[in-house]
Amino acid sequence: MTAPLVYITGASSGIGQALALHYYRMGWRLALVARRSTELQAWAEAQGLSADRYAVHTGDVCDIDAITAAGRACIAAQGLPDVVIANAGISIGMDTAIIEDLEVMRRIYATNNIGLAATFQPFIAAMRQRGSGALVGIASVAGIRGLPGHAAYCSSKAAVISYCESLRGECRSDGIRVVTLLPGYIDTPLTRQNRYRMPFLMQPGDFAARAFAAIEAGASYRVIPWQMGVVAKLMRALPNAWFDRLLAGRPRKHRQGE
Repeated sequence: MTAPLVYITGASSGIGQALALHYYRMGWRLALVARRSTELQAWAEAQGLSADRYAVHTGDVCDIDAITAAGRACIAAQGLPDVVIANAGISIGMDTAIIEDLEVMRRIYATNNIGLAATFQPFIAAMRQRGSGALVGIASVAGIRGLPGHAAYCSSKAAVISYCESLRGECRSDGIRVVTLLPGYIDTPLTRQNRYRMPFLMQPGDFAARAFAAIEAGASYRVIPWQMGVVAKLMRALPNAWFDRLLAGRPRKHRQGE
């Protein structure tokens, strides 16, 4: 039998790279997508990945034409994936009082939200026809409550959670599973410059192993690690006045250029 195929965006670093390596070690074929495809190819070769078990596709999720073309190219070259993971995302602090930061917000939404939907788009009709497949959206615990200085990122990840929930209802009768994964703090280039404490910080490989298990188990929603899920529920339950006092004085996320 042909090994199953996973399609991963943002595969050139961090969570995406860890997911790619874990899926490969579990015997899957890989369709890897990134803007920096040359770096991604070099990484795959350095890892000793077998050339017949992976392909690198170039695509910027902010460019709808480019990322949907990458999906169609994957189907043409490797077949229809069994799992599609929309992982590409960015996190930049912002201050709404500064007009230049509105462009930062636009770019975050273009990447984290429109890019996620555009990643899924090429595969849905074919998965419906086949009657199977899994679409995985990488959200964040940060999408559960808004954090000071994090308005664009938190709201974009809240939108990922709601979007995937809507898509799950739309696809349920077609045999397509929609999975929402909410990472806590993962040790990646996105988090290493954070100026605040990051409880339950995980290594990317540990996250990838737990994410793989959740997807294979048929989960529709999973916070990883589970401890952050408990924290998130407690934070959600706090009255606004208590929540605001708890975060008073908390360092803000770096703005662009800081």
